[in-house]
Amino acid sequence: MANLHRGEIDAVLDGQPLRLCLTLGALAELESTFGDEDMLALAERFGRGRLSARDAVRIIGAGLRGAGHQFTDDAVARMRAEGGAAGFVDIVSRLLNATFGAAEDAPMAKAVEAPASPPTDAGNTNGPFPGAT
Repeated sequence: MANLHRGEIDAVLDGQPLRLCLTLGALAELESTFGDEDMLALAERFGRGRLSARDAVRIIGAGLRGAGHQFTDDAVARMRAEGGAAGFVDIVSRLLNATFGAAEDAPMAKAVEAPASPPTDAGNTNGPFPGAT
């Protein structure tokens, strides 16, 4: 079981339960990847509330490697999460919350807020994406 006090989360990727943790080394990797000078700049980047799919791959990859797994970012990009894209957003949100906290005044609060649910039509049960079931 993941220890949130140590910044760990559990996730299921490709049907396999895995632990993720943004260790100091993983954060240094992300600083280098994103070209940020320090952890505050990294937190501010995430705090903007806009992350690309490429950002999610890098964050999840760093979290996996921080927990001791040997997945490359290319391997992470090919993985599947329960819930599709929303599942990846959930993993990134939980991992950033576990790492930086989610206090209302924390730099990460805006980045890790649960996305608002889009309005739904009474007859539309397909979810937010066309073709979704």
